[in-house]
Amino acid sequence: MELLQFTSSPLLHGSSKFINSPEFYKSKLSNLKKPPTTTFRCCNHPNKTSHFANSKAFENVTKNLVIRASKSAELETAVIKKPQSQRFQVSKGYPTPFGATLRDGGVNFSIFSSNAVSATLCLITLSDLQENKVTEEIALDSFANKTGDVWHVFLKGDFKDMLYGYKFDGKFSPQEGHYFDPTKIVLDPYAKAVISRAQFGVLGPDENCWPQMACLVPTPEDEFDWEGDLPLKYPQRDLIIYEVHVRGFTRHESSKSEHPGTYLGVVEKLDHLKDLGINCLELMPCHEFNELEYFSYNSVLGDYKVNFWGYSTINYFSPMIRYSSAGIRNCGHDAINEFKLLVKEAHKRGIEVVMDVVFNHTVEGNDKGPILSFRGVDNSVYYMLAPKGEFYNYSGCGNTFNCNHPVVRQFIVDCLRYWVTEMHVDGFRFDLASIMTRGSSLWDSVNVYGIPIEGDLLTTGTPLRSPPLIDLISNDPILRGVKLIAEAWDTGGLYQVGIFPHWGIWSEWNGKYRDIVRQFIKGTDGFAGAFAECLCGSPNLYQEGGRKPWNSINFGVPMISMGDEYGHTKGGNNNTYCHDNDVNLCTLLISGTLLTHECESLGLSDFPTADRLQWHGHAPGLPDWSDKSRFVAFTLIDSVKGEIYVAFNASHLPVIISLPKRPGYRWEPLVDTSKPEPFDFLSSDLPAKEIAIKQYAPFLDANLYPMLSYSSIILLLSPDENA
Repeated sequence: MELLQFTSSPLLHGSSKFINSPEFYKSKLSNLKKPPTTTFRCCNHPNKTSHFANSKAFENVTKNLVIRASKSAELETAVIKKPQSQRFQVSKGYPTPFGATLRDGGVNFSIFSSNAVSATLCLITLSDLQENKVTEEIALDSFANKTGDVWHVFLKGDFKDMLYGYKFDGKFSPQEGHYFDPTKIVLDPYAKAVISRAQFGVLGPDENCWPQMACLVPTPEDEFDWEGDLPLKYPQRDLIIYEVHVRGFTRHESSKSEHPGTYLGVVEKLDHLKDLGINCLELMPCHEFNELEYFSYNSVLGDYKVNFWGYSTINYFSPMIRYSSAGIRNCGHDAINEFKLLVKEAHKRGIEVVMDVVFNHTVEGNDKGPILSFRGVDNSVYYMLAPKGEFYNYSGCGNTFNCNHPVVRQFIVDCLRYWVTEMHVDGFRFDLASIMTRGSSLWDSVNVYGIPIEGDLLTTGTPLRSPPLIDLISNDPILRGVKLIAEAWDTGGLYQVGIFPHWGIWSEWNGKYRDIVRQFIKGTDGFAGAFAECLCGSPNLYQEGGRKPWNSINFGVPMISMGDEYGHTKGGNNNTYCHDNDVNLCTLLISGTLLTHECESLGLSDFPTADRLQWHGHAPGLPDWSDKSRFVAFTLIDSVKGEIYVAFNASHLPVIISLPKRPGYRWEPLVDTSKPEPFDFLSSDLPAKEIAIKQYAPFLDANLYPMLSYSSIILLLSPDENA
């Protein structure tokens, strides 16, 4: 039992009469029949009001409230019964840290919800979860178990195979932005693993695509042996990034993986990536998502559509459980350790791990979407809403995460810190990152900056010059030292490539590079000059802002998509998010190497100048920048190779080109994409290399080279023995 004090001033059920005596107060309570809203004002916090509307919380207060006489009519004393449990020893708990945390021989549960009027902790065994049962409910007291807007409770007992969730009560008023439903068990946003179905693509009981989910409870046995693992901290200019989908990488039978489509499957292929020269993995979304979200029959391919890519997050702290070979075994603890093993083994091979994260929207969609976590915990805080409760849709997926709200931006930073400190990842690629620069719902400069800003008339969703979230990440002592890569646009029309707020440390997916290269390579007129600028690291985008070529992800820093090393094709489909088949699966892995480790000039730390770069056309020193030009070539001084010649013929016609004369030297081919494998790359260990080079001799002796249509070449200088 716990004593709390209340002033005698609140009004009960619309009465204008103050409580003047304990007898009057008792009579009011005895006649009270669940008013629409009953208000108690705590004397410890006179400005804090708690509302109880048609909920268990109201019943708990009325049942356990005892009025005692006091010398002052202005002060009454209430006795509140603490939460009870048959399995656990219960105490009020602590408001921080958020989530379920081991401490003092038990587990502390803490969760933010500013608009809920009651909270219930639901404890669920793994076996009960599979039967859609709740093992035990512990109703939290709004006084003993609440500090500010944080609900909390501390439990001691046996948590073996135990999971948890919450029920929140309050207004269900979509027009006001509230979706509280006390019949729904919702996930803790800070849960470290989410448990539901065990296998990827397999329906739940009764063919349910959305069976009940629950959160992992930490245990003292959660230790993982990192074997002294430390971050690699490569300079960003030295990265060779390989984008990989965990399932698609080894799911196909040709991978011969012992654990196909899993974190362990990727571990099996790390040596292949190391042999390619890869030193950074960019994992497509590995946060918990529901691949059955779009489950439907695909009559074209005769299979079922699923959410294959995973850009529809359920929980940001939990790794995707069904990417693990362990599945839900050990309540998700083993799945977490599998992800950690992937990171540790990558680091052992000199490969960093960057995560593709989706903080622009969640799986809960618009007003017709499910109540799974954020919506049922505090919808109006976590989502960007219009005045009548409508969801802004800058993501194109139904909702927009309210990134610059003080609570939400701290949540995002806490999450990123967790993946760096606990899971040892080396950085993040932020999907639709421009959403993170937009003003939050009820944008208020005083709320964000502490002071009013003159002329500040920003509305919800307005792009901010100094977004609080980006500021917080960029200056965080843990996060500012990891790789931070922005996809600098969103589906609401905000395009920030070259102008994303960067604080000197952010890089960007260079969408303009991608688009221009595609246009030039396929032979579109008018792109030769723009293509050449892209090859230089896009100085038109990044030089003026003080950034470098390596701030552009695609060339200062090359990025390879999974399967590029063997020419994997998706048949012209650039949005294969729903295909769990050969369209997305790697079907062949080959060995090879990347030239960037051999040529210093292909990884410049600054934009090239005329001192080392010279442009050419079909003849040396005569580049063609006209709209009809489909040929770009250049030579580049290289401290390792001496000099390299690179040319691109995007025409449908072949061409014989004249090469720059270098007395005492001759040009020899290294790469020619028009040749069949293995003669497209004449590596030093290729058995038939000398024979292949002799086939070029008639042209090279005349300082010429034949290029077929839609091909590219790289030539190196070597001493001319006949000179």
